[in-house]
Amino acid sequence: MAVKTNGFTEGSLPEELWKILLSLASSWGDLIDLNALKVIPLKGAMTNEVYRINWPTQNGDPHRTVLVRMYGEGVEVFFNRDDEIRIFEWLSKHGQGPRLLGRFDDGRVEEFIHGRTLSAGDLRDPEISALVAMKLREFHNLDMPGPKNVALWKRMRNWLTKAKSLCSSKVAKEFCLDTLGEEITMLEKELFRKYQEIGFCHNDLQSGNIMIDEQTQSITIIDYEYASYNPVAFDLANHFCEMAANYHSETPHILDYNKYPDLEERRRFVRNYLSLPGNKPREEEVEQLVQDAEKYSLANHLFWGLWGVISDYVNEIDFDYMEYARQRFKQYWLTKPTLLGS
Repeated sequence: MAVKTNGFTEGSLPEELWKILLSLASSWGDLIDLNALKVIPLKGAMTNEVYRINWPTQNGDPHRTVLVRMYGEGVEVFFNRDDEIRIFEWLSKHGQGPRLLGRFDDGRVEEFIHGRTLSAGDLRDPEISALVAMKLREFHNLDMPGPKNVALWKRMRNWLTKAKSLCSSKVAKEFCLDTLGEEITMLEKELFRKYQEIGFCHNDLQSGNIMIDEQTQSITIIDYEYASYNPVAFDLANHFCEMAANYHSETPHILDYNKYPDLEERRRFVRNYLSLPGNKPREEEVEQLVQDAEKYSLANHLFWGLWGVISDYVNEIDFDYMEYARQRFKQYWLTKPTLLGS
């Protein structure tokens, strides 16, 4: 009996996907049929639908496994899919993340990484956090081909325009969308620093986008839909803000800012991030980046608040996007006076 998933069933795979799986199986010396497949939906994704697909092998191994990513409806408003694929392929060729195994109209097939995604609690574990910090530094130092311009502010303005075009006047009023353009301009000016480091940022460093191999203790950062060049302080702010979330709970849209990392936790992460073999960072460097990241949390709240508003209209994944947006905007207005002094 076929197992029903949100996107497809074991007995009704898209034809293009089925052809890719047959080709992969043949190249690996396997023979598969629809009755041998197991399709397992993976939880926690909020932009795409993600599945693990298994089938028996011919060489005695228990099963072969690949990951299938079905693109979410309407998410092309957030990023250019061709750019995202280009980034994915480049990272794959340079030893970052899973290999691309095949593409079809509505998604792609990726190498399945044998490890586990981090839990919300893992982000607070000092040893795991140190590994993530070092991996993030490596990620930021990647020399991605193409323009290296900051994408944050233009992207937020585009999202604001889209949000205004989608939502009702009631929602626009509740979230102050008519004044957010001024807020974005103000933040762009207030947060600019001549010394700020620009790097290739992930921009969505939540627990589900970080994997760990517990045998080797190696960290892999996955899912690059939102990746772009930005101030590295914005990426650190994003990671800290994500510690308030637990997307695998019964209420994945609810944020608990009591779990936001305290000052010592943020210092420890930044210290590990800035540390190089034989080179301990100066405390002034640590303090400056901690302060900059804290201010960039404001941009992070607006960024993901706008994402939530738009997603509520374009994405059919079971997630309360509007309530999520409500919490992000609330945190922006709550923390802005303290962080900017006005």
